[in-house]
Amino acid sequence: MKKILTLILISNMTFNTYSQSQSEPMPASAVTDAKSLIEAYISPLGNSLASGLNNGWYNTAKPHKLGGFDVTFTANFVLINDDVKTFNINDVVEGDLFSGENAPTILGASDANADIELEELGGTTVFKMPNGFNIPTIPVPVLQAGVGLIKGTEVKVRYVPETKFGNAGKVSVLGFGIQHDLLQWIPIVDKIPIDLAFQAGYTKVDSEIDLVDANGYVDPGTANLDLSATTVNLILSKKLLMFTPYIGIGYNSNTTVFNVEDKFHIGYQYLPTSALTDYTFSSNNNFRTNVGFRFNLAIIALQANYTISEYPVATIGVGVSFR
Repeated sequence: MKKILTLILISNMTFNTYSQSQSEPMPASAVTDAKSLIEAYISPLGNSLASGLNNGWYNTAKPHKLGGFDVTFTANFVLINDDVKTFNINDVVEGDLFSGENAPTILGASDANADIELEELGGTTVFKMPNGFNIPTIPVPVLQAGVGLIKGTEVKVRYVPETKFGNAGKVSVLGFGIQHDLLQWIPIVDKIPIDLAFQAGYTKVDSEIDLVDANGYVDPGTANLDLSATTVNLILSKKLLMFTPYIGIGYNSNTTVFNVEDKFHIGYQYLPTSALTDYTFSSNNNFRTNVGFRFNLAIIALQANYTISEYPVATIGVGVSFR
């Protein structure tokens, strides 16, 4: 959280410096560029978490029969590729106040020491961009339950009550999904011994992060990193005794909202952040292909799959499944 605060601090120092050196108000483009820098730095984390949350919804194209159910735990490992570990400052900003070259995102190198330049009336001021946390993979555990309804329809729910994670803050998860058999509506084709289904899922994550660093330099305050992740898929599977391979082709979409309090202190400096609160980042939309298998041992279902997308995901899971 210190690194995010560093970026917010740079943005606020920009406003303060500009207001002291210029007689005109801060141009709207500078506010936009400051938000763009924060979005470029933080959004890969939100996109990664969302990709993990969009996995684990299914392990077969065959929905439960009426009254059938499952309770499944999946561990989704988002694999961070090099493309989302850096961004080019000049490509992100549109105005002429900020300039710089490649900088790490929050997932990138922890020792990059990238510079960003601020053009002002008195000359050029150079700041250090915050480094990343050098994150190679992000685990996203998910617990969900599904129950079969009529007409080859299954509904699913995910829920994690508000839970504290150490002294850093707290998080809660709520999601809903649906899966529906498609072959039943196609004459003759419904006799083919395969399963084809439509699946959709939506997950909402609310988190509250305490803005207090390890040294106590930041006065108590909070920030919120909230995610909404949506996925829609077509799933094809074929059961072979206890083994069921499947493939899914679909579309992911997610939105990240980062919000800080209207004001907080860093050391002795008061930072009004009213111009930089409530960042709704641009939606991240991408296609996905998912390949995996399920292996049944009585009512125990084991699964593993891999998702090819901008943020690839490897998933393993275990659950209890009946009918």
